[in-house]
Amino acid sequence: MIYIVEDDSSIRELEQYALQSNGYDARGCEDAASFWAAVRETRPELVILDVMLPDVDGFTLCRKIREKYFFPVIMLTAKIEETDKINGIMLGADDYITKPFNTNLLISRCNNLVNSRRLLQEKLSKQPQAFAQML
Repeated sequence: MIYIVEDDSSIRELEQYALQSNGYDARGCEDAASFWAAVRETRPELVILDVMLPDVDGFTLCRKIREKYFFPVIMLTAKIEETDKINGIMLGADDYITKPFNTNLLISRCNNLVNSRRLLQEKLSKQPQAFAQML
């Protein structure tokens, strides 16, 4: 499951359509409150997060996600300043894409993050002792 946290319904629907067309189960959330309700139901494999949301900014939401969860986060936003990009990455985002965006680029980055996390989980489940030695 990929959650798309985006208040603009047309952008949210575009992202959802692109992800579903590429085999992902994607669900849109219009604000942070609906995202938290969705996470209580199903833990996502990845979150695509806008910065400018109606109830809380995406930077704050990203920080709160990182306090508890380790799933990948891609920030997809109109905030294009270098300081915003650095802030997003420093708060725990795995990637930062600016609007307007190319859907093929978004899908490629989602594929990379989801596949690398799946591979890591698979390796850790097969070799828990090896992971313990890495710590």
